[in-house]
Amino acid sequence: MARVEVNQSGRLRGRPRKGRDMGKMKLMTKAILARFAKVGRQEHVKDKLIIAKFFNPTGAGTWYATEYEPETRMFFGWVSLFGDHNDEWGYFSLDELKQFRGHFGLGIERDLYFGEKLMSQVVPEAIAAITG
Repeated sequence: MARVEVNQSGRLRGRPRKGRDMGKMKLMTKAILARFAKVGRQEHVKDKLIIAKFFNPTGAGTWYATEYEPETRMFFGWVSLFGDHNDEWGYFSLDELKQFRGHFGLGIERDLYFGEKLMSQVVPEAIAAITG
């Protein structure tokens, strides 16, 4: 069994068991990649379909992905860093989401229980931001 401890700076120490990648969630799966490809670009859609939701489990930050470009590894969607007037539509990087480490060494996670939803069902103010 692996021995894992939290050091004074809040980072995890120790080694996971061989063959296991503990502490890292798979943010992109083949199924999600295929779904993004099937839905395609939504730039002319007012009420966009959210394919995936990512969040910071130890603080602020939620990303609702509506599009993904595999060549650049960039998402497009609604970005809510503080849940206020600064929330906006924009691009965000899969690589940057993977690199982030917050408190206790935890990274960004994909909400496994979030099913596809229209933006109006989740963040109605995002629709208003499009129509201005």
